[in-house]
Amino acid sequence: MPKILKLPVRAAKFGYQRVPKRCAKVENSAQLHLFSQPTAQVLQFESGLGPFEYALILDEKGDNRAAEYYLKAITQEDCVADAYCNLGIIESKQGRSAKAFDHFTKCLKAEPRHLEAHYNLGNLYFELNDFRLAQAHYEMAAEVDPKFPSAYFNLALVLSINNDVRGAIDALTKYQQLVPPEEGRHADELLSNLKKSLEASLHPRAGLT
Repeated sequence: MPKILKLPVRAAKFGYQRVPKRCAKVENSAQLHLFSQPTAQVLQFESGLGPFEYALILDEKGDNRAAEYYLKAITQEDCVADAYCNLGIIESKQGRSAKAFDHFTKCLKAEPRHLEAHYNLGNLYFELNDFRLAQAHYEMAAEVDPKFPSAYFNLALVLSINNDVRGAIDALTKYQQLVPPEEGRHADELLSNLKKSLEASLHPRAGLT
C-alpha cells in the first residue's frame, strides 16, 4: 500500500480563537466602580464596561492584566464561559498546558457547546500530538457552527495525519467553500497532495507504468 503523503501540518494549522464580546451583558451596579483606579485609562472614554469587556480590551492590546480581569469577570458571573475560554488561550500561549486544559474544560462545564472552547481544545491536543482528541473537538466545533472555516482546515490536517485522506479532502473542500477565493487558495497545494495520495491508494500500480 502506498505511503500517505506527509503534510506540513504544524506550519499550516490555524491558531487559537479568542472569544469576542457576545454574551448578554450582566447589569451590576458594582461593576461601575471596578475601574475607578487611574490605571484604567481606557475607561475615561467608555462608561459601563463590565470586567469581561475590559479584560478583552486589555487582551487585544497584549496587556498582562487581562487575566486578572477575566478572573474578575468569572467572580462576578460576567460572561463566565467566555472568560474561562480566553484565560485558557493566555495559559496555552505561556506554555502552561495543564492550566489551559483546566480553563477550557471549565468553560465547557459552563457551556457544553461553546464553539471556541472546543476549537481551542482541538489545537491544544494537536500540539500535544493527541490527534484523536484533537479530531473530536474540531468535529464538535464544526457541529456547533458549520460555517466556522478554521475548524475544517485544522480537522483536515488531523485527518491526514490519521491517514483518513478522503475525510481530509472533504474537510478541506468545505473550508474552501466557506472562505473567499483568495483566502482559500493557500489550501490548494494541500488539497492537491491529498487527492494525489488518495489516487495512489486506489490505484497503486498506476505509478509503476
